[in-house]
Amino acid sequence: MNIHKEGYRTIALCALIFGAVNIIFFFFFSATMPIVAWLVFSVSFIMLLFIISFFRSPKRNFTVAHHQVICPADGKVVVIEEMTDVEYFKDKRLQVSIFMSPANVHINRIPMSGKVQYSQYHKGKYLVAWSPKSSTENERHSVVIKSDSAEILVKQIAGALAKRIVNYLKVGQKVEQGSEMGFIKFGSRVDVLLPVGTELNVKLNQQVKGGVTVLATIDTLIPVEEETFQEEEK
Repeated sequence: MNIHKEGYRTIALCALIFGAVNIIFFFFFSATMPIVAWLVFSVSFIMLLFIISFFRSPKRNFTVAHHQVICPADGKVVVIEEMTDVEYFKDKRLQVSIFMSPANVHINRIPMSGKVQYSQYHKGKYLVAWSPKSSTENERHSVVIKSDSAEILVKQIAGALAKRIVNYLKVGQKVEQGSEMGFIKFGSRVDVLLPVGTELNVKLNQQVKGGVTVLATIDTLIPVEEETFQEEEK
């Protein structure tokens, strides 16, 4: 099992705490209270394994599909609805939200190849991820990616337990579908804002995999301007 780089420091710290706690308990209590010492060891070992598992980076065959949007995160589709985006587009968008449980892989991946038009971190609250207000009030990082056929916004949102959002993208950067976008440490939710009328390939309550599951098809929505390709051919 591969471990993501964002987990190195956290795992090392947890391993040190695990070692220190158990050395103390076995040194002072193993003779008089062996059951307690073994209980502390068992519980702390399970917790350490959970932390290691949280930062796992499994090998996958990623989906690369032009004119399709791939799921940016593992988890469960919890929201599919039209909403008004007040941050960037200033108009109606189709929102698809993916909730990540602590058991999910928490690497976030780029859903569509293109160019980064916007990248902005927002401080905020730590409401539970399934709250409708979490999309606009929680700590979050928004990124807009534009391709030759569409422009979408991807929003990493912290939850009640998530305390750090990591995002690797910068404005002007060209990005490839399936590459790493970032990581939410003990993270909770990712929103994708699509043009209204987008053909969705997922359903409410569906379990999805980041970089693998096709979220939506966009090839019929925004025609490619002929001038764009004429200029590139020169």
